Amino acid sequence: MAVKIRLQRQGAKKNPQYLVVATDTNKPRDGEYLDNLGHYYPKAKDNKDKLKVDVAAVQAWQAKGAQVTKTVGQLLKNLAK
Repeated sequence: MAVKIRLQRQGAKKNPQYLVVATDTNKPRDGEYLDNLGHYYPKAKDNKDKLKVDVAAVQAWQAKGAQVTKTVGQLLKNLAK
């Protein structure tokens, strides 16, 4: 079973909200997931409110072999700054 850490879209039309989740690669984008790792609100006005992620949980999943998608990797990189 290959696991990826990726975004799962939620929210309304023109008001996107995303969950950062660990999920099996064979599941659909908005299907069931293994673990909820945080959330991302791209339209939030304050940068602190845009991304909230449990970094320890992300590192734990990466230690188990989970791959981070390009988009989530960029978000985590910006979070570390």
